[in-house]
Amino acid sequence: MNIQTKALAVHLFTATGAVFAMLATLAAVEEKWGLMFVWLVVAFVVDGIDGPLARRYHVKTNAAQFDGVLMDLIIDYLTYVFIPAYALFKSGLLPGWTGWVAIIVITYASVIYFADTRMKTKDNSFSGFPGCWNMVIIVLFATEPNFWLMLGIVVALAVAMFTPLKFIHPVRTERWRAVSLPVALAWTSFAGWAAWVEFHPESWALWGLTATSVYLLLAGIAQQIVPARSQE
Repeated sequence: MNIQTKALAVHLFTATGAVFAMLATLAAVEEKWGLMFVWLVVAFVVDGIDGPLARRYHVKTNAAQFDGVLMDLIIDYLTYVFIPAYALFKSGLLPGWTGWVAIIVITYASVIYFADTRMKTKDNSFSGFPGCWNMVIIVLFATEPNFWLMLGIVVALAVAMFTPLKFIHPVRTERWRAVSLPVALAWTSFAGWAAWVEFHPESWALWGLTATSVYLLLAGIAQQIVPARSQE
């Protein structure tokens, strides 16, 4: 298999995320939240694998007829933003007007952020919360905090999208990657496990999901507070 075929195969692999998004949507319409998140986790795994493959096979050069970045953004908006926001609204976790506020804030702020050319930092992290609402909302489903706290989290993270706060990319941010990448893999496992058991309150997956989420949420900010050794 030549390099051009391999590069094209990466695009085709990325495109499977759209299929998993549709499967997640069908589950969401039927309010099968556990199954919906299982498909979103599968899409999350695809998203985590296709980037390194795209860089390895230089898809911008060897399969330039397709825009992998655009394809990835379309699928990410569906699986990271649109479907999780719908689930948050339809689940009733945020009742009445709070649900409306949440879906409007999440979808509107995220589409602006996804189009922002300044979203990446020099160390391949994200400037501002990167719109990973799938990761946030699965934790809300798992823990079911007070709806005021939920609304506060949604609003705070939406505001954080447009701040200089740093959020790591577990694969591409080199600093602390030896910790961040295993934590991200653990998060994926806990998320899939929690969804599979439909967020059973006695499942250890909920604790693991929460702990790994806290690390991934705060690691970039911690890096801003604690300077790298080369800068000390």
